[in-house]
Amino acid sequence: MIQTVRGTRDILPEDMALWHRIEDVAREAFRRYGFSEIRTPIFEKTELFSRGVGEASDIVNKEMYTFIDRGREDREGESLTLRPENTASVVRSYIQHKMFADKSPGEVTKLYYAGPMFRRERPQAGRYRQFYQIGAEVLGASDDPAIEAESIEMLDWFLKELKIANTRLMINSVGEPAMRVEYLEKLREALKPHLADLCEDCNQRYETNALRVFDCKNEKCRSIIADMPTINDYLDQASREHFEQFRAHLDARGVEYIVNPRMVRGLDYYTRTAFEILGSDGLGAQNTLVGGGRYDKLSETLGGPPAKGFGFAFGLDRMVLSLSESEAAALRLADSPDVYIVFMGSTARSKSFLIARDLRLAGLSVLVEFEERKMKKAMAQASRSRCRYALIIGDDEVASERYGLKNLSTGEQESLGIGEIIGRLKIQQ
Repeated sequence: MIQTVRGTRDILPEDMALWHRIEDVAREAFRRYGFSEIRTPIFEKTELFSRGVGEASDIVNKEMYTFIDRGREDREGESLTLRPENTASVVRSYIQHKMFADKSPGEVTKLYYAGPMFRRERPQAGRYRQFYQIGAEVLGASDDPAIEAESIEMLDWFLKELKIANTRLMINSVGEPAMRVEYLEKLREALKPHLADLCEDCNQRYETNALRVFDCKNEKCRSIIADMPTINDYLDQASREHFEQFRAHLDARGVEYIVNPRMVRGLDYYTRTAFEILGSDGLGAQNTLVGGGRYDKLSETLGGPPAKGFGFAFGLDRMVLSLSESEAAALRLADSPDVYIVFMGSTARSKSFLIARDLRLAGLSVLVEFEERKMKKAMAQASRSRCRYALIIGDDEVASERYGLKNLSTGEQESLGIGEIIGRLKIQQ
């Protein structure tokens, strides 16, 4: 039997109500805050990610799905990559389609996206090799920290609307690339005596981008890293002022946060503000629900004009896992069909299709039997269908135009006309 590839999975019908709820609330949040949807290709030129995400990043070094598209036989072909993240693609589109044209100095372009991403990671709870992300980017000439605070305010509303509690907003400033050079030198000096005690990944990060050692989840490494100098001590004045203004905006909005000077993000393009929203400890090591930050040099890195940027993304898998059991149960129940039609006799069979049509035209969700079977088996199937009601149609019901409506939860049954049935079911929706 052929099964799913390791690190992928099927999202089954019983879970789709949870996914749809998250997607719907996200779209409503984006609508309220003036974002427009963008859809970019699933694969891009490999160069986009090697330049945009960073040659030294784990994503580019170890996690990308890359292949050679040879096109015609007489061509050498080009290297293409399934997108491991979508910020680089959105910025590429922003440049390619000149979305910056005719914009006033303070005007920004607000875009959001939703779709699958691909990384060759070790599969575990909440982490897959094909995973689904929703994210947003704000691009333009302005680097006003109010832009960042507004986006986080939107995320705060989004999480509360989903009734996801016990989250923690972690913020930090990673400064400007120029000042990071001095800090990285100091960090490498402090790390060097401990290299023999650090894991293999940390040793590699020490060589390529020492800042990334702060991402390590190894407990032994973390105890060593806890004593390392932090980037906050080396921030340039402009970054320091920007971070203080950002915090002031969060305070004014009543958004609670924790300053974590050792928090860095896994993408090399971040400048100044970086943030994460952590979920409950029940997600284990994969408890980061949302991550993002500012990237003021990415457009130029990709060959575009100077443009400031700020964005974030979250994985739908972890967001689904973060829904409370009661909320998930309520969403599944609300997604259940309204009524299951059971018939007895050929005349009733023909009538059941017409009644099903009328109920659907009234906006109800209807399942109908196609083959007649014994009442006991038909009602058992109605119960398995997750429908809230069964509608029983026999020859007597057709003659009287009053049909048996049975509540499958309580067992209560009434004889009602079609108009009454529609009214009853609409109230229960």
